[in-house]
Amino acid sequence: MQYDVKTMMTALAVAAVAVPVAAHAQASGNDLMGMSVSALKGEIGNRYNAALGLTNDGSVSGADNPRYLWAIQAKAQCGVALGFLKSGTKDPVSIGKCVDAANRMNQQPVAIVAPPPPVVADNPACHESIAGIVFFEWNSAVPPESAMPIIQAAAQNLKSCGWKGLTVTGHTDRSGSDPYNNALSVRRADAVAQMLGAQGADRGALAVSGHGESEPKVPTPDGERNPQNRRVEITVQN
Repeated sequence: MQYDVKTMMTALAVAAVAVPVAAHAQASGNDLMGMSVSALKGEIGNRYNAALGLTNDGSVSGADNPRYLWAIQAKAQCGVALGFLKSGTKDPVSIGKCVDAANRMNQQPVAIVAPPPPVVADNPACHESIAGIVFFEWNSAVPPESAMPIIQAAAQNLKSCGWKGLTVTGHTDRSGSDPYNNALSVRRADAVAQMLGAQGADRGALAVSGHGESEPKVPTPDGERNPQNRRVEITVQN
């Protein structure tokens, strides 16, 4: 298996970041420099043999395994250190690199645990059947300014709650004739639908209709004005 120098050095640099701090608590090259040449040969030789065995271990061989890459480095640096030792020279550079690489090759890769996904707070409005109600002045099809927060919330929840659509239904009180009230209820529903569209609601997801005075919120005698009945109900299509 062949690796170019640039690829190997890059991988070793990445592996160095992944090695736990505990790796540096092991023996260092400086710890061994006080040993005799004979004893040092044994220490470096043991590391060389361990590195050689790891590079031949099929369970860890592969350029994507940090232990394998450090074993290659340890084998090379320990071999250089042994060459110096054969001539009776203790080379601190090669010995230090040998010991450091050997320490790193014995470290198991640190598992990266992904953080849990953020908890998304449930929106109680998503479970309601009515997204909002807009009330009107008598004989008016103009939504009051107080209706804007209701309109904005309904348009926003249409997207965030995953509703299929909204039914926008206009109503009137029982004053006035049926034909007039039927037309007035439709104008009220149209006005609310336009405001929903202006706040980002898909007009294709809005079903607009008017029921006149046929479905009062508060039952009253015919001809009586009641503010609770002059309304547009925005209901949810699931």
